[in-house]
Amino acid sequence: MLTKDWVWSASDGFRLPDDMASGAPSFVLFFGSRQILRDGAAYTALREAFPAAHLLGCSTGGQFNRLASEDDQVFALAASFETAHCKLASVDIEEAGSSHASGVAVGAALAADDLRGILVLSDGLGVNGSELVAGIISAVAAKVIVSGGLAGDGAAFETTLVSADCLPRSGLVAALGLYGASLDIGSGSAGGWDPFGPRRVITRSAGNVLYELDGEPALDLYERYLGEDEFKALPGSALLFPLRINDPRASGRDVVRTVLAVDHTTRSMTFAGDLPQGWTAELMRGHFDRLALGAAEAARQASQFERECEGFAVLVSCIGRRLLMGQRAADEIDAAASEISGQHKLIGFYSYGEISPHAHSGFCQLHNQTMTVMTVQERLA
Repeated sequence: MLTKDWVWSASDGFRLPDDMASGAPSFVLFFGSRQILRDGAAYTALREAFPAAHLLGCSTGGQFNRLASEDDQVFALAASFETAHCKLASVDIEEAGSSHASGVAVGAALAADDLRGILVLSDGLGVNGSELVAGIISAVAAKVIVSGGLAGDGAAFETTLVSADCLPRSGLVAALGLYGASLDIGSGSAGGWDPFGPRRVITRSAGNVLYELDGEPALDLYERYLGEDEFKALPGSALLFPLRINDPRASGRDVVRTVLAVDHTTRSMTFAGDLPQGWTAELMRGHFDRLALGAAEAARQASQFERECEGFAVLVSCIGRRLLMGQRAADEIDAAASEISGQHKLIGFYSYGEISPHAHSGFCQLHNQTMTVMTVQERLA
């Protein structure tokens, strides 16, 4: 496997590595803000440079590589395989009819005996991430590692964009299938958030819409804890106080959920993934050092294979983590990068939801407020 990474800006275009021509890439990943991707200039430049490669990318809440994190540049990573291969599938959520159906469609399109992993990028606002993931894993073998994230739009929550061999647009789910016995794929996920306040029971919900906790309107709880100024700033301010939910009948499968929208009329809150009735919920808050340690733990989990092979790592962290950490967001990137082989190119983005196997159960699901890591390397012949 050969890997290269570089950046693009509206003023300078792409500064391609000098040796990029040494091998045509199998695919190119690219991440940038909605504002910089929406005119299609970055995608067009990539397509002209690599006419035969699959192009997969999305808008973000910030993008980064091993050396830098920038809002006004597009970060790109290309990989070419020796014996492995890849395939790109995409579906329009509205045409598919539902988030679950969208997941089934892309999973079925990629399913094969030699499928080792799937990297998913999805519209971040018009999708129920839990249902999307459930659809994908229902269509592929249990051994397949599914990772990725929901596209972002900073803290604006207005429009998210995804590209799958097309100009970036909203409403799209895209997935890159990775195939071949020579591939080693690792995954990791960890948070670093701490619970506070009492544990409550989800007494009324519908999919990813939360209506009541302990029989009281969900929005009332956030209003009490956030205070007047932060409450007026919802849903953005809720990124700093996510919910950890847990199935009381199955320990070790707790996940964190973050808010996408609020309804002041019904006093309900819409989250990026499902909140099943009967599960417990706790408010969470973060501390810089604990979040950085969580990022390092996710990278350690994903870096389980031998390190002599060139490869790449895709990191997906939640926009809420970046908003909380501010300038210290670089700490979690550095902490994760330190656990990943120096022979691996690294690219990542801040998302509205992270997709990865659970660190303890191994069950793939949607996470929020989490750092997730996917590592890919091709064993030498």
